[in-house]
Amino acid sequence: MLATIHSTVLVGIEALPVQIEVDVSHGLPQFAMVGLPDIAIRESRDRVRAAIRNSGFEFPPHRITVNLSPADVPKAGTSFDLAIAMGLLATSAQLDPANLPDTLVLGELSLDGGINPVRGVLATALAARKRGITRVLVPAANAAEAAAVHGVRVLPVTSLPQAVQAVTNPETALVSLPEPPRQAARTAEVDLAEVSGQLLARRALEIAAAGSHNLLLVGPPGTGKTMLARRLGTILPPLVVDEQLEASAVHSVAGTLRAGSGLLEERPFRAPHHTASHIALIGGGLIPHPGEVTLAHHGVLFLDECPEFGRRALEALRQPLEEHSVTIARAARVVTFPARFLLIAAMNPCPCGYRGHPTHPCACSPVQVTRYGMRLSGPLLDRIDLTVRLGPIPPDALSAEPGESSSTVRQRVIEARHRQRARQHDLGVAVNGDLRGGTVMKAAQATSPAIALLRRASERLDLSARSHHRVLAVARTVADLEGHPRVDTQHLAEALQFRS
Repeated sequence: MLATIHSTVLVGIEALPVQIEVDVSHGLPQFAMVGLPDIAIRESRDRVRAAIRNSGFEFPPHRITVNLSPADVPKAGTSFDLAIAMGLLATSAQLDPANLPDTLVLGELSLDGGINPVRGVLATALAARKRGITRVLVPAANAAEAAAVHGVRVLPVTSLPQAVQAVTNPETALVSLPEPPRQAARTAEVDLAEVSGQLLARRALEIAAAGSHNLLLVGPPGTGKTMLARRLGTILPPLVVDEQLEASAVHSVAGTLRAGSGLLEERPFRAPHHTASHIALIGGGLIPHPGEVTLAHHGVLFLDECPEFGRRALEALRQPLEEHSVTIARAARVVTFPARFLLIAAMNPCPCGYRGHPTHPCACSPVQVTRYGMRLSGPLLDRIDLTVRLGPIPPDALSAEPGESSSTVRQRVIEARHRQRARQHDLGVAVNGDLRGGTVMKAAQATSPAIALLRRASERLDLSARSHHRVLAVARTVADLEGHPRVDTQHLAEALQFRS
């Protein structure tokens, strides 16, 4: 007898359809699996056998063949366990297969018949809706993320007997969605008002958030570089529904979405250690997995001690900064990961960290300072729109009244982004940081004096074509924060002071 179960396999952050065909025929007892399964899938034979027996069902003592179709696509992971078990129960008449064609099954089995959470359930629910499948049977721990996809009924289960009951009679099955735990808001933990002094850096942070401009903070230790960076997320606009789905799908595939939780409520904030390899930063592996730039999708990527990262890792950032995606080619497949993030980097002015400090002498030679600065290449710096040099904070600034709170600055950022979307709707660009080439001139609507100032600055500072456009894009953001319809000289002058 033959049974067919719908399931999916993860390729990048997408879930591709897989048909699990289970055939039970007379002959010597044997359990064969075909269709390019990896070791974890081959080991499912023992998990499935034990789970069926310990759940009170009978394991068919016949020749069993499981085919994972399409057979030319490599399969990995443990998410096929539940589908294989239900296929065996259907072929041995222990499960009514009538509802199987309308149900997609995903889950890992434990030996006692329990169902463990798996990765990529949100992407699977999206794939099911695209294929017209009306029900998805998933582990209860993953039910909240699957329920975020409208148009698909979620059947959360905790054991193999409950899964059989849910498929046999889905309309009356005693299944319910668990209430996802509320995530603590990052805005309650940190606030921009806690930053003392550093008015120029606070202004740069606001401009970066309003226009999605990459930011570099340079200064000696203790000047607040890390403190400022970790408060960038508190002034960014909240995630919209589409951004929530995309960011949550990335973390679901990567396995970093907390079990039992629904969609992400806060923008991702990723701060990898400077010892991270280029594969950890960009993504890759034999079976490509998302890296930090993808995990920061629609959020912030913070590189502290930026020059300490490997040269190969830093140079690999150039493509995602420009194209907002990463393409990883392997012999078996080519995978494209999304990588639309806001980069904020921090570095010391020299290896010892005290070059230019008014009271602490620098111990570095000119050669050491030059080599340290050259760790960030020109093409990478050209993609950073804002550079701020921070100095020591005066003692009187530490006891001064706190500055504006994150909520106040965030409101200005939200209003500036509304202006950008309304103006650039026809250009297909949501934020000024994505303006390129001719679209910059159309969106800027710069006055004649502003264009003359930009021309003189380009000649004096020897700006590249990309830098020329980036300065104008930053000036457009400054004008948006102030509610001006056109870029004028004061907006352009402020943008130029952040260009190093």
